[in-house]
Amino acid sequence: MKKSFRGILSIAAAILASALVAGPVHAQSCGGDANNDGIVNGDDLATMLSNWGACAVSVPTISQVTPNSGPMTGGTVFYIGGTNLNSVTSVTVGGVAATILAAHPTVIVATTSASATDGAKTVAVTTAAGTASASNAFTYIFGGVTPSWATLVQGLPDPAVVTDATLRAAITASGLAWRVRDTATQIEMLLVPAGTYTMGCSASNAIACLSDENPTHQVTITNAFYIGRYEVTQAQWTARMGSNPSNFPSASAEVAAAQVPNRPVERVSWDMVQGFLTAAGMRLPTEAEWEYACRAGTTTAFNNGSNDDATAVNIAWYSANSVNQTRPVGGKAANALGLHDMLGNVNEWCSDWYAANYYASSPSTNPTGPATGTTRVSRGGSYFSVLTSVRSSFRNFTAPAGTLNNIGFRAVRNPS
Repeated sequence: MKKSFRGILSIAAAILASALVAGPVHAQSCGGDANNDGIVNGDDLATMLSNWGACAVSVPTISQVTPNSGPMTGGTVFYIGGTNLNSVTSVTVGGVAATILAAHPTVIVATTSASATDGAKTVAVTTAAGTASASNAFTYIFGGVTPSWATLVQGLPDPAVVTDATLRAAITASGLAWRVRDTATQIEMLLVPAGTYTMGCSASNAIACLSDENPTHQVTITNAFYIGRYEVTQAQWTARMGSNPSNFPSASAEVAAAQVPNRPVERVSWDMVQGFLTAAGMRLPTEAEWEYACRAGTTTAFNNGSNDDATAVNIAWYSANSVNQTRPVGGKAANALGLHDMLGNVNEWCSDWYAANYYASSPSTNPTGPATGTTRVSRGGSYFSVLTSVRSSFRNFTAPAGTLNNIGFRAVRNPS
């Protein structure tokens, strides 16, 4: 043991003697300038020996990420600026490991890997001293089509929102962005993919269908369309039309003043709605499109996949829970497409004329309703509807000039 210790001292002495004999050496050549005086010599060795032992290691920081976006396929070379980055052990983007190309104290060069989802991601750098992260520092860009009238919110469907796997696959296969915001109106819209479903009668455990809900029949919607994630609100209507016709423009014990603008607009006739929609390049859904979007893959009375009448309170504001007033949109659970309030809150205008016997002769592809009529279809039930009316297949109708305090609407846009 003594021999080993003496050997270490001998080596240290030899290094010190060598440094003293050799004289100063510029730090740029050797990188051993322990006392930071611009040269390496015996003073540096003395400084090192006097500080022998464990050293405090500085944690990394991130100040910028450049570029801050790239395709979901990966392969984007990006630079992370910050401090204490030279001992990096890993870099991740959205939890997915990136390939480290080079690392220096103030910059890391890396390449992104492919991502299964688009949108803004957290960039994280891990070193021996810890981990630094920067939220929303890199955005994976969806490679599909965002309509020219829209601002992209998220390209691929979020499984937490679009809970039906078949619908997610159909949305992705369409090549269209899933979630967008209409640039002119700021209405958030979700893509409904083309598909086939059974339209008509869905009785609940306690409620039978009415005659105009029959016969059930297969309907194919051949073109994908965008539909409002929520019913059009009082704020959105007022911003475009200049006034608020609604019967519920004030706060209540159940709705705070700050949330009143998010109540759905009502007391808007079918005719009035056309002015809002035409100016914005939008339209109403057909009755077949409305039911297809409402069902979101379900065949049950309620669009939560249940025939149990007791479950309606989870998805709809109606006579049993509304306290006889509209509620801010989005307060109840969404369906499997991510659409809120398709049932309850306010009835929603559709583009079709109404006829009680229409289903007996309805086309199987893209039906648009009778050629003429005296009333227009509205669907979904409202805040003062009984449970009968908040089933997916229930049909209602009103004169197109009617302004009732339980009828509003939901906007639709074609992808192009």
